[in-house]
Parts: sequence; structure tokens; C-alpha cells
Amino acid sequence: MGLVDGPGIRSVVFLQGCKLRCLYCHNPDTWQMGAGEQMEAADLMKKIKRYRPYFEKSGGGVTFSGGEPLLQPEFLLECLKLSKDMGIHTTLDTAGYGFGDYEEILSYTDLVLFDIKHEDPKQYLFVTGQKEDKSKRFLEACQQAGVKMWIRHVVVPGITDGEDHIRSLAAKIKTLSQVEKVELLPYHTLGENKYESMNIKYKLEGVEPMNRERTRELSDLLFAELGEDFTSVGKKDEFVAQRIG
Repeated sequence: MGLVDGPGIRSVVFLQGCKLRCLYCHNPDTWQMGAGEQMEAADLMKKIKRYRPYFEKSGGGVTFSGGEPLLQPEFLLECLKLSKDMGIHTTLDTAGYGFGDYEEILSYTDLVLFDIKHEDPKQYLFVTGQKEDKSKRFLEACQQAGVKMWIRHVVVPGITDGEDHIRSLAAKIKTLSQVEKVELLPYHTLGENKYESMNIKYKLEGVEPMNRERTRELSDLLFAELGEDFTSVGKKDEFVAQRIG
């Protein structure tokens, strides 16, 4: 159960597999498709259905995350359909780097939590190890579907903490008409020990966690660039703006 991956109290389902190799990824254990526990969609949703009273009282539901859930589009779609049959709010937490029938997937999705890795194609490749084409395709599908979106962006010292970058990020977000909320996430090193245990080199070794005061300055800049349609709603250690109205 969680409180940060969408509205209300939520069950969060982590689907295995991710083609991106983000410099700051704190879940390298989700990269491989063959890892994790295999389950049928019906069995999974039976477990989640037990928490429906919590969802109904809090305005919550189920969030499908990863890894990258769009790498398992058929399973994801089946889970989404079952969720809607049960009257459960659905959220998709994604970087948009997958495949499948996005039109159908989004027709059963109430909210998309979209992680913008970088707004510049060259820097996107640097940060993720992949081109941004697939992510752009998913964003276009979201626009066509009119699905509600929350935007997230990780602020990393020396990589995504420049003021010009933040201004460009705001310009990109402003092209997405259905964005309800925007959040900056300061880089942390909590997943570094996973790399050690998996014998994988951590690419940001030696990079300190993002300074909170600097993150606040950047969030103020971002929210100012977004304009009067957004207002800051985050608590002391949160960097969140919400669309007004």
C-alpha cells in the first residue's frame, strides 16, 4: 500500500522489465523480465480487491508501476480491465518506453504518472541509454486520449539541475493540456546498495544527493514558468504544483 503514487491509499503493483538504464535508477532489480513472481491477472486482482474499502474511503485505487509496465502490455491491459470491472481507480506509473495498443490501454486508465527523463533528445539518450522516440509516441497517445496526467522529474546535480533546463522542461509541460500536477523529485542514493549486491557499477558514484534548498529554488522557477494556471501545494520537503480549477 502507498500514498504517493496517485490519489488516496493505493495498492502498487511493480511489473518486471525495463529497457531504460537511467543513471539514477534506484530499482535495478526490476530491469530483467524473468525476475519476480509470476501471477495471473485474475489472481492478482483478487488480492487487490480486498483493499477496495480503503480505496473507496480515501479516493485511492491501484497503481501499475515497474520497471516499465508498458513492456507487459497484454497483462497490463487485462489488469486494467479487471480493475474497472471492480470499480477501482487505475493509475499507470510510466516513462512511456514500451509498446502495445496505447489507445486501448489508456481507455481503462484514469491517471498517468509520467516521468519526463529529459526534454532534450541528446540528454534523454545520455540519461537513459535509449532514444526518446517511444516515449514521445506514448505522450502523443496520452494527448489523443485526453487522460489526466501527473508529471514527475528527477533533479540530479550537474545533470538536470540547470535553470535553462528547468525553463525548457516547463515549456514542454505546457504543451500537455491535461497535466493536473507537476513534481520535482530530488536525486537520492538510497538504491546504491542494490547495485553493489548485484555486482553492477553505479554510474553516479560519488554524486551527492540533491540539495533540498536548491531543489526548492528550481521548483519555484519551474512553477513560475508554468504560469498562473498552477500553484504550489507541496509541504516543506515536497516540490509539487497543482493546476488551479
